Formats: sequence, structure tokens, C-alpha cells
Amino acid sequence: MASDEPLYRSLLRDTTAYLAYLVLISALGPFQFGFHLAELNTPQDVLTCEKRTVQETSAASSLPQCIQMSKSQFSVVTSIYTLGGLLGAISAGPCCNRYGRLLTMRLTTLTFVIGPAIESSASNIGLLCLGRFISGIGAGAAIVVVPIYISEIAPSKGKGLFGAFTQIMINTGILTAQVLGYFLSHGSLWRIILAVAGGIGVLQAVALLFVPESPKWLAEHSSPQRARDILRRIRGHKADLDAEVKAWNVDSSPDDIGLFIYPASHGTRLTQRAAEEESLLRAPSNTHPARTPKAATASVSIIGAFLHPSYRPAVIAVVAVMVAQQFTGINSIVMYSVSLLSPILPTAAALLIVVVGAINFVVTILCAPLSDKIGRKPSILLSIAGMGTCSVALAVSLYFGVKTLGAVATLLFVASFAVGLGPVPFILANELVGPEAVGATQSWALAANWIATFLVSQFFPIVDEALGKQGKVYYIFAAFALVLGAFIAYWVPETKGKSGAEEVWGRKEARERVE
Repeated sequence: MASDEPLYRSLLRDTTAYLAYLVLISALGPFQFGFHLAELNTPQDVLTCEKRTVQETSAASSLPQCIQMSKSQFSVVTSIYTLGGLLGAISAGPCCNRYGRLLTMRLTTLTFVIGPAIESSASNIGLLCLGRFISGIGAGAAIVVVPIYISEIAPSKGKGLFGAFTQIMINTGILTAQVLGYFLSHGSLWRIILAVAGGIGVLQAVALLFVPESPKWLAEHSSPQRARDILRRIRGHKADLDAEVKAWNVDSSPDDIGLFIYPASHGTRLTQRAAEEESLLRAPSNTHPARTPKAATASVSIIGAFLHPSYRPAVIAVVAVMVAQQFTGINSIVMYSVSLLSPILPTAAALLIVVVGAINFVVTILCAPLSDKIGRKPSILLSIAGMGTCSVALAVSLYFGVKTLGAVATLLFVASFAVGLGPVPFILANELVGPEAVGATQSWALAANWIATFLVSQFFPIVDEALGKQGKVYYIFAAFALVLGAFIAYWVPETKGKSGAEEVWGRKEARERVE
């Protein structure tokens, strides 16, 4: 029976080439997010003139080979990216709700071209900061809108797996930056690392010309016919769209579900049958109520989501999970691991970080179906427990100079992150509220995430140095893991297998008991 078919086999059968293209191109935004997070990690010493080279070669350039700066100034250059991300995350929710997912993604590509262009040609700290800030705006917006878009085009039974693709692409971006850093951290070639992101931004801008608007967003904004046409292209000719269309809450005849407008290459094939089906969507007003869905009547604002008692628990939940994602210490590894591990691994730190990135990438792919199998909440708690344990091991290894323990703890730390805290938070904001509040909830979640990222990126080197630079800072991350893990276990509900926010929070059952 079909119900006994393995999930991965069912998804492979139901995933069309067009859907794969849409997911891949839209996810280049999260790729940029990860790339910019890690782009300064390996070339830090060369960029800041602390070392002329990491690997002995030279390169001629009309621009300065390096930009003189102190560690505190480098922290500002690193962390200002997160302030741009905060601005992008706050503005993206209202923008993608009002003007659509597609336009918002297209706007992000402008920042992905302009920001790297300024970064790679910077001759001073100010220009480098400006480029990083602009890149951050696009990254912050992309991390809001892309998970929403992917969730709305993904098959319902595979939303967890497709949602994890956001984190997979973030890890791909991190790994790409680390590999480039390993080979190009000498002379002036570090500028190439920064310029690569601009090239990818141009590629995405062109590819987005062939990407449609989210069918769910169109349906909720009085364009149900166009939404069905797009959904048919995404799902394929034989797919049953009945349940998915019904979930849009758009009142229309079920006969139109088979309608499909063929691409131009097939010629004009909108037949009389299709025209008749089109007329069914325009039934007289005395036959059907207004077609505008409930969700489209009033998109919830960012402030309104927190003030409304139905949405506030979800806002608190996603903020807690996003804060946990950062305060367990993942970006201390992504942004500062080379300088952090150099005292115990002076010759192998840069290579180890490439291995860490590869393991992060592989584990994220392998664990992508995990949240669909054991649930979102267990995946997060398992991830937090692993990271907390590895934080203690990493602190011990750095304090006593145990190389093997330090390397293993770093690898397992990142692998634990990939199990749950990496992919799942981007899924939760779409599942804890109705579609009318998804944009606002995502903005709250990502605002909290970017603020937490800023705090870690700005103050990790300062706190580490204040504590003697012997790994003691990781005891702080372990303490955060304990506290935040306990709160998430208490507050955050499970969303796996739930039909909507009402069922997730138990309001549906409560209302049925009253009735």
C-alpha cells in the first residue's frame, strides 16, 4: 500500500524537476547567509595584516594586500554583518506578506551583488564594514522569506525534509567559504573569497526570472486561478491537488483542480474545457461567498503578533529556539575557530575547519528526515544536549591542551548542531501559527536570532580573552544549553503530524469540548 511506502521514496517520486529547481534557486539566499558568516574565519590573520600569508605565496594587487586592524576592530567587522541581518529580518516579514515571496527574494539579490562588490574592493575598515552590512541585509531577509517560500511549495508530507534544505544550503555556504579560505588565504587572494558571493548573487538574480510566486500566497491574495496553474506545474500533471487547494481556504469549484496552462513551447492549448473550468471559478455571487480567504483579510503585524494572545506563545517559542541556536555557541566555531584552535592545533586548525564544515554538511543531509520521524521538539532537545556536552569537552581540551579531545569535541559539537538546532528552527515558525502570521513570526524569530548572533560574534573574543583564552567560555555555552533546553522542553509544543496552529496549541480540542 502507498501508506507503507518509505517517505524518501515517496518524495523522490513526487518531486518534479521544476520543484527541485525552485527549491535550489530560492535556497541560494541561505547559501549566502552561511557563506558570509564564514568568509572571514580562515583569512583573518592575512586580512588583518597579522600574517602576510597563511600559505607561502604572493599576489600582486593595486589594492592593499591587507587592512590593518586590531582584534576588537575585526570583531566589529565580523559582527556588523549581523546588524544588517537584523534589519533585513525585521523588514522581510511585512514585505513578503504584502508584496509576495518572489519580489522579496529578487530584492535580496541586489544586496548579494552590491555588498560583496564593496567588500572585495575595500581599502579600509569603513568600506569593509559597509559591504558586510549590506550583505547582511540580504542574508537576514533571505532567511525569513526562503523558508516560507519552500514550505509553501513543498509537498505536505515532506515539509520537514524540504525545510531542512535551508540549513543544508547554509552549511554548503559555510563549507564553500572555508574551502576557498583554505586555498586563498594568502597575499591579496582573500579578496576573491569575498567576490565569489557577488557572482553567486548575479546567478541567482538571473535564475529567479524563471521562478513563480508562491501559489499559496497568490491564493490568499485573490488569485486562486493563477495559484492553481503554478501548483499544477510544480506538482506535475498527475498529482492530486484537491487536499492542498482545500487547505488554502479559497472557495471555488473542485472541477478546476485539473486545469493546467501549458508552457509556450506547447503552443496555445487553453482549450474549451479549460475555459469552462475557468468560468467555474467565477461563479455568481449568489452561489458562492466571497473568494477572498480568511488569511488574506488581515496580515498580522510584527507588534500585533506579540500582543495577540493566540500568537504570543508561538512568538515566545520561536524566539527561544532561535536564541538557543546561537547561545549554544555554534558561531564561535563558524567565525573564530581557526584562531580559537590554533594554540592546540597550530598547523592543522584551518584544515580541521574544512573537515568540520564537511561533516556539518553531511550530517545535516543525513538528519534531514529526522524531524519528520521523531518530531521537531525531540530533534531540538537531542541537539542541545549534544552541544552542551561537547562544550564541556571542548573547554577541558583547550584548558589542558588535549589535541585529540579538542578535535573530536569540535566535530561532534557541529554534528550535534546539525541534528536539530540547525534545520528545525526554520521549520517551526511556519507550523506554530496560521499563514496570516507566518511573516510576522518569522521576523520575530530571525530578529532574535540575529541579535543573539551579534552578541556572540561581537563579544565571544572579548569574553574568551577576559577568561584567559583557555576555553573557559565554553562552560558558559554549556550553561546556556542547560537553561534553554529546559525552557524549550517546557514551553515549545510538538508540531509534527498536526494539521495547523489550532491543533498544535490544543485550541481545536478545547473548542470541540466546549461545543
